[in-house]
Amino acid sequence: MEAAVNKSSARPAWAMDPRELSEARALLARHLPRTRMIRSASLGTGTGHDVYLKLECEMPTGSFKVRGALYALQTNLQRGQIEEVVACSTGNHGAAVAWAAKLLGVKARIFLPEKNNPVKRAKIAALGAEIVEQGAADLAAAWAAAAEYSRRTGAYFLNDAADADVPVGPGTIACEILEEVPQISRVFVPMGDTALIRGVAAAAKTLKPGVKITGVQSEEAPSYFLSWKEGRAIATDTCDTIADGLATRTPLAANVEAIRALVDDVVLVSEQEMLQAIARLAIEEHVVAEPAGAAAMAAFLKSNGGDGPAALLVTGANIPREVLRRAMNS
Repeated sequence: MEAAVNKSSARPAWAMDPRELSEARALLARHLPRTRMIRSASLGTGTGHDVYLKLECEMPTGSFKVRGALYALQTNLQRGQIEEVVACSTGNHGAAVAWAAKLLGVKARIFLPEKNNPVKRAKIAALGAEIVEQGAADLAAAWAAAAEYSRRTGAYFLNDAADADVPVGPGTIACEILEEVPQISRVFVPMGDTALIRGVAAAAKTLKPGVKITGVQSEEAPSYFLSWKEGRAIATDTCDTIADGLATRTPLAANVEAIRALVDDVVLVSEQEMLQAIARLAIEEHVVAEPAGAAAMAAFLKSNGGDGPAALLVTGANIPREVLRRAMNS
């Protein structure tokens, strides 16, 4: 027993328990497909290294978010009864929670900003969740409304940014990447509320300590980049970006501490660079991606990729038609 305690205490605070990851993979495999990882037809030639696209955009809701939502909701159902689950979201997390709730027989209520992605809103509505629209483009007002509703009713608030169970779901992405291509040396990960990058980075570095993690944020929503750089939570006045999945304005201190330990580099990408990446994914790779989903490719192109084989996460496909038209004309 003493040896086990010492071994556990020797693990870094961010490390994921391989047994927990294995259990998460088993749970998700019962309900979700293993997403494809394809060798890019167009990206490797300039670097001399293979580049792979991890197509999380092929998940049932068109986004990686369903991994964390399903794992967290199922895990908390095992701990006790849940009659209603609440989430605040710019769209993809809301759709993921609605999907998981429908699968598991739980009522769902999703709080969205008043200005939201119509494609994502329609998916949430089609899944039968109640929708409440609150506040501007960032999540501050929607989060406050969701938190207040949770306190008042006792509903489980599945908060993507703060829920301790959520990152384990996307941690399984790293397992699949390294299982399929063990020689991967760098992973490019879009960075919104950081649940994705915290899960992917923790799992990847647990399994392969030498792997490098590059986070990607929008130039118009750089709160976590600024926080990562300075080592403290730095809020921004606005987060007005076409990449609604990256539209974070108020970082959490605990998340800043985690990404400081886990993330090796952060690249900021412009609106135009994301639009060009969307077009390139569509034309060269035959993959549809929303702006946040194309951010990893934009960062790879901007940074020249680095040394060794790389994996780029294509995280979502829920793109409004007008944004897709802008991209194809960029």
